[in-house]
Amino acid sequence: MPAPKPAQEVEFEVLGKDAPKPGTETDPLIAFIAKLMDSIFVIPGTKIRFGLDPLIGLIPALGATASSVVSVVLIAMSARRGVPNLVLARMAVNVLVNAALDAVPGVGDGLSIFFRSNARNYELLQKHAGTRRAATTGDKVFLVGLIAGILFVITMFLLGTWTVLHAIFSRLFS
Repeated sequence: MPAPKPAQEVEFEVLGKDAPKPGTETDPLIAFIAKLMDSIFVIPGTKIRFGLDPLIGLIPALGATASSVVSVVLIAMSARRGVPNLVLARMAVNVLVNAALDAVPGVGDGLSIFFRSNARNYELLQKHAGTRRAATTGDKVFLVGLIAGILFVITMFLLGTWTVLHAIFSRLFS
């Protein structure tokens, strides 16, 4: 009769219902920045949350740009976490919609409280992190083009805002 096999030790980990799938854990820094920009504060007496994004957007001409640059950095960080190109493009559309809302003085900042592009992008990151195939040169070119395109559109918003403000102030003070 053959000798019995020695006992093997088995390790296991109990994961909660909301625990991420192995390999798809997201960066706590991205989570913190998304929360800081979109939902860190609560309007007293309501359940409406907002972050620094609409507050920064109140700074004429530069606020929307600064907010958008933070969002672009989060997209770049998401790309490093293995988010597929199509999802990165969707994230870029979220940033562009938020930038378009921010371009409308006053009203746009209020609307950006409800749009929350960074929170939407963080949810996309959580869902799609680690699902991209190995990066190719084409993927890198796509990402650079995507970020350049976002920055170009944001620059156009900035120039448009500056042109309008310049026209208003030159008529008021001339």
